[in-house]
Amino acid sequence: MSQAAANMRQGHIEVRNFALSYETIDGAVEAVTDTQIHVEPGEFVSIIGPSGCGKSTLLNAVAGFLEPTSGVVTVDGNAVTGPSAERGMVFQQYSLFPWKTVRENVEFGLKMRGMPKFERARAARTLLGLAGLEAFENHYPERLSGGMKQRVGIVRALATGPKVLLLDEPFGALDAQTRIIMQQILTNMWQRLKISVLFVTHDIDEAIFLSDRVYCMTARPGSIKAEIKIPLERPRQQAMMMSSEFLALRRGLMSLIREESLKAMGGEITDLGMQGLSIELQGHSIADLL
Repeated sequence: MSQAAANMRQGHIEVRNFALSYETIDGAVEAVTDTQIHVEPGEFVSIIGPSGCGKSTLLNAVAGFLEPTSGVVTVDGNAVTGPSAERGMVFQQYSLFPWKTVRENVEFGLKMRGMPKFERARAARTLLGLAGLEAFENHYPERLSGGMKQRVGIVRALATGPKVLLLDEPFGALDAQTRIIMQQILTNMWQRLKISVLFVTHDIDEAIFLSDRVYCMTARPGSIKAEIKIPLERPRQQAMMMSSEFLALRRGLMSLIREESLKAMGGEITDLGMQGLSIELQGHSIADLL
């Protein structure tokens, strides 16, 4: 069975009744409360929401870096109790070893697992080829652009064959043009590997372009405000971002984020048209807007 076929049967993420709070010098802070999400095997799902709503907190709990105060996180029915190679993680900050070449960075996890040198070199070169980096395998990170560094980071996370890939605003530090290119590269790699992806972003266009579904979170304490299916055909091209369907999805998600951002600032919704659109989205009637 091919790796892609195997991945299609794995990588089911489920978050049930999730809540997480932490202590500060001013008392307890409730970061996330009563949250339920799921990612089906091979699905691409994004989480968006206002700043400070707990998007990254939720992702870090799925990664096993944070323990929930209550509730459960599972992958393929097994409770997440800590970090694991079955969950690859990519952060916004580049986390490459500067003293290792591109290929050595990608091979690192495989080396730690005892894979023979020839096999791990072959696996690394295959993935670097998918990311368009085969010509740079002997370069050191200091010679790479920001987009190339992040591509190496994604390839390294994929090299050990995780069931799911978790990405925390991986393109947030990139310029607009590089970001567009990276979105297309990530989409192409995901379609080839059929791995489950949970993607955190503050960029609404990015979430729509990449995802099968988008979860929108409330202001802190974060919970799920809406779950939006993205009915755009694949493969997707940047030109579709000007289509009526894309723009309708964008308006709806912008309304949801705006409403929660105003709540976080203590403001009130005064634009009744946008408020009505938000109510429509919460009722999962996005099709009526297209």
